Amino acid sequence: MVSSAFRTVRSEEIFGAARDLMPGGVSSPVRAFKSVGGQPIVFDHVKGAYAYDVDGNQYIDYVGTWGPAIVGHAHPEVLGALHQALDKGTSFGAPCLQENILARMVIEAVPSIEMVRFVNSGTEACMSVLRLMRAFTGRDKIIKFSGCYHGHADMFLVQAGSGVATLGLPDSPGVPKTTTANTLTATYNDLEAVKALFEQNPNEIAGVILEPVVGNAGFIVPEAGFLAGLRELTREHNALLVFDEVMTGFRLAYGGAQQRFGITPDLTTLGKIIGGGLPVGAYGGRRDIMEMVAPAGPMYQAGTLSGNPLAMTAGIKTLEILNRPGTYEQLEKITKKLADGLVQVAHETGHAACGGQLGAMFGLFFTEGPVHSYEDAKRCDLAKFSRFHRGMLEQGIYLAPSQFEAGFTSLAHTDEDVERTLEAARAVLAKL
Repeated sequence: MVSSAFRTVRSEEIFGAARDLMPGGVSSPVRAFKSVGGQPIVFDHVKGAYAYDVDGNQYIDYVGTWGPAIVGHAHPEVLGALHQALDKGTSFGAPCLQENILARMVIEAVPSIEMVRFVNSGTEACMSVLRLMRAFTGRDKIIKFSGCYHGHADMFLVQAGSGVATLGLPDSPGVPKTTTANTLTATYNDLEAVKALFEQNPNEIAGVILEPVVGNAGFIVPEAGFLAGLRELTREHNALLVFDEVMTGFRLAYGGAQQRFGITPDLTTLGKIIGGGLPVGAYGGRRDIMEMVAPAGPMYQAGTLSGNPLAMTAGIKTLEILNRPGTYEQLEKITKKLADGLVQVAHETGHAACGGQLGAMFGLFFTEGPVHSYEDAKRCDLAKFSRFHRGMLEQGIYLAPSQFEAGFTSLAHTDEDVERTLEAARAVLAKL
């Protein structure tokens, strides 16, 4: 049942004006609600586990600014640290102490990282790590997986997930074929396909990059032996293994997916959580590889706002909060209750569904399942998800506006929030 207080008049006015000012009315495609229908909600402010729109509606938020808000929106300790940092200036364009502090925290937390370079986004981190893979190995080809999204750099827009999947674009106009000619693709969880690519391209592959847990084709976990098999294959062929942990870093465990699964890659990309909600990215790994990066080595990469003191400050405080005892146990418990509950409610109301969670990340697919790859995810009932999404929105539950996006919880979410979410899901699914 739609809440009697649910109104979107102001959101519709603002978004209508936005479409004349920005392509599609948004600054990032998936925000436009193209795959779920209707117009997007325009936010006014956020706090804790909740988002508030310009019409005064409150939502339990499971997007969390697409991942960074793991300690909750506008956490008082993070805001307090930022207020102090603001008095010193918003950007230096020079070294600052905060870079050292956050770098040390990242190195101590993430098993693969011995040195780190800060950048401004996950896309920039992945673009840079690709160049580094090629520079270190002297090889041009890379392997990625269909449905894994590594930002919008040209060489990665081949069978990408996330917004590309949501909009039904297999690739992107404007990307030259020559740019993607060296990007080889395989199916996630298909180790034999990766073996075949190495055999077909002897001594030509610089490395393999993947989301260790896929979050941009929906939530998809690696099958037993898949990550270990990739680690063995890359070593066998003198290629590098790269984990894109922009999404999973500090979310599945303090040390990310690589700590959780016990598989150490050569290089790692990070973002989202390490900036505490401010624009940030990073890449790091083995010291001998990272010393290829300028000015220590010949591989050039630079950025005016890299290591921004505000982003560093927010990241430091966020990681301090996450490193407190019991944090990940709490995240695991609340997220499991939500993910299991959504599947159970779907079954009880007569719908085929599967899903799951790891750490503070979860997913729900309208299919019998299981879902092991992007190819499996595409066979889900996308029309049903669209109706479910709209129904939940009207019930005050904010989910990612795409079947091909994972959901996120935070330390601010409570058992009461989850119970309210499951009640809303039951009401919506009973009418679908």
